[in-house]
Amino acid sequence: MAYAFSTGARGAGPLDELPPEGNRRLWTWGTLIAVGGFLFGFDTGVISGALLYIKDDFDLNDFEQGSVVSVLLLGAMAGALGSGRLADRIGRRRILMLEGVLFLIGTVVAVLAPGYWVLLLARIILGLAVGGASATVPVYLGEIAPASVRGRLLTLNQLLITVGILVSYLINLVLSSGGHWRAMIGAGAVPALVIVLACVARLIPESPQWLLANDQDDKARGIMAKLVGDQHADELLEKRRESLEEEEEGQSAGWRELLSASVRPALIVGLTLAAIQQFGGINTIIYYAPSIMRETGLTASNSIFYSVAIGIINLVMTVVALWLVGRLGRRPLLMISLGLMVVTLALLGLTFVAELSSTLSLVFMVLYIAAFAVGMGPLFWVMIGEIFPPHASAVGASAATAVNWSSNFVVSLVFLTVVNAIGQGQTFWIFGVICVLGVFFVAKYLPETKDREFPEIDKDIQARFGRSAEQPSA
Repeated sequence: MAYAFSTGARGAGPLDELPPEGNRRLWTWGTLIAVGGFLFGFDTGVISGALLYIKDDFDLNDFEQGSVVSVLLLGAMAGALGSGRLADRIGRRRILMLEGVLFLIGTVVAVLAPGYWVLLLARIILGLAVGGASATVPVYLGEIAPASVRGRLLTLNQLLITVGILVSYLINLVLSSGGHWRAMIGAGAVPALVIVLACVARLIPESPQWLLANDQDDKARGIMAKLVGDQHADELLEKRRESLEEEEEGQSAGWRELLSASVRPALIVGLTLAAIQQFGGINTIIYYAPSIMRETGLTASNSIFYSVAIGIINLVMTVVALWLVGRLGRRPLLMISLGLMVVTLALLGLTFVAELSSTLSLVFMVLYIAAFAVGMGPLFWVMIGEIFPPHASAVGASAATAVNWSSNFVVSLVFLTVVNAIGQGQTFWIFGVICVLGVFFVAKYLPETKDREFPEIDKDIQARFGRSAEQPSA
């Protein structure tokens, strides 16, 4: 029996309120699962400092440096697209354990790499794990959580991604004096081992949603009882079962459903937001911050030190975003975020074109990260979980994630080459123009999803694309 997996039944009820013991247990499970998000952030961030020394050790040119960074993203695209179907077959816990094993293998190969080509292979393996985790962790978190706490639990993923980036910067800083890039990368083996051991020791449960879909109702009930108590477990079990049965018919349409007239507006919004998030330049800062700062005249160690400020502000503003998103709403926060990104990119570009001080470059870089982290960063992941109909949510999120990784790949691969061709400042101005286009797109096409159930969201998005929500699918 095949089912579409959303992040749980929509809507909350009294049975969703967790007792204190169940709440503690849920957050323990969620934190262990979200270590996958931590590794996502760590392995995408650690290369920023390590690359300064890998470049010299392996005598890499600009294209080779770019490929060491961006080949991970090719693996991530494959991992994101392939993990969903495999997770439906073997379960969420087993796929997370497999991703942890891939993290370990990729880390070991990278640490032992004798040259450029073996390092590329290691980065592809790490990419498969990163992409798989980016698709698995949000779904896993959503499926273990009752509806009333699902939104808060899902924020763990984005929060631990930013923590992973910050930790990678701090490790780079500690090891920078000796240029120990192998140790920088090798530190990622510790959280990878945590994931594997947590899954093997069954410190986290299988997804109740997956157990229900595979006729293991007793096990699903046992997990729910640990969260909501015996008296509500049967009620919650029935609620989840009804949700799965409602979505069973939609799953048969698969990827074709995304091209139907009723789903197409949501697909356009999801894919466009995915591209804007990356072509707005964020990962050129995350991946290349030390390289960028060194161009201002700083040493490698000082460049890594200043990049830690970027990691700290990224984490702090992500926490702020998690507080603001439930108060300001999605559209206003996204427009504010993109608008501030335009201003800071313009000023950052000016510091390079006019050869202003490295301090100013750092200030505007940090302000740009703050503008991104308070809106565009976390809200892309929120929106793709809210704009698609339940029966198309899994494939819709997969498609948007794949475009996000492919856009990330393109930008990361060509960034240094474009910088050398037209200049660093001018490159940041191109990112700024893309953010301007993003402001107009959000204003015209993005529906507000705050405090809305899907029928209201769908009616809004259909109207913005000149359609009635009642029109039949093509």
